[in-house]
Amino acid sequence: MDTNQKELLLGVLKKRFEKNKHRHEKLSWDLVVEKINQDPKAFTRILMMEESGGEPDIFDIDGKIYVIDASKESPKGRVSCCYDEEARLERKKFPPETSAEMLAKKMDIELIDETLYRVIQAFDDFDLKTSSWIKTPKTLRDLGGALFGDKRYERTFIYHNGADSYYGSRGFRGYFILN
Repeated sequence: MDTNQKELLLGVLKKRFEKNKHRHEKLSWDLVVEKINQDPKAFTRILMMEESGGEPDIFDIDGKIYVIDASKESPKGRVSCCYDEEARLERKKFPPETSAEMLAKKMDIELIDETLYRVIQAFDDFDLKTSSWIKTPKTLRDLGGALFGDKRYERTFIYHNGADSYYGSRGFRGYFILN
């Protein structure tokens, strides 16, 4: 990624940062830029999150700087995927093209888990019309299930579904931490 592309991406991120200060009240933009520049993978990760509709933003959570998908609805470029590759390959009819875990791996980001999903829902209202796959504990996944979340009636809900299911209104949210 060349310098011009990096500056454009930082411009988009800065606008979002300034518009949503409640997500990172104690952080300065200069510190965030410094941390992004120190992480050789950060620009590529942020670009892939942005290009797939994630609208990544900065969150200050427990003293750590998180870059998290902050689109109001599940990122449009990541819908219609099942939970993981195992479920995709086991699906007999009409398997989806990819899975949430495969896309996250390709983007070098993590799926948010239930705890982080609830934390971001305390900052803003996400997934009011969609739902998002979340990191599922191995014990539940071994039984064929997977977790997803949404927000309805001013409340965050966590549900289960078969890991091989996929819908046009369900994608996933990801994150990474800037060190």
